[in-house]
Amino acid sequence: MSEVDLDVFASELAEGAFAIDVREPDEFRAGHVPGVRPAPLSELGAHLAALPADRPVYVICASGNRSAWAVAHLEAAGVRAVSVAGGTSGWVRTGRPVVRGSDVRAA
Repeated sequence: MSEVDLDVFASELAEGAFAIDVREPDEFRAGHVPGVRPAPLSELGAHLAALPADRPVYVICASGNRSAWAVAHLEAAGVRAVSVAGGTSGWVRTGRPVVRGSDVRAA
């Protein structure tokens, strides 16, 4: 499984990386990384067609557990996926910005 730390993820995101958050909608609305699209783990299969085939998909959750599971399943489906170690909790702990609410297009 591919995994990156928060610094690499932040750099990739700044360069326009495609990223999804696999937490549940209430968790996403409570605070998510700017630019990350919601794709709840419980609905991941429904989002497969919207994921890019020409570049990696960065996957984040609260701590890294659900994203690791999602990456394994995405890779099995032929998607190049990378888990974000530390997740949104780590993102917040390092003082990075978060967006509250759900005014974001789903993956």
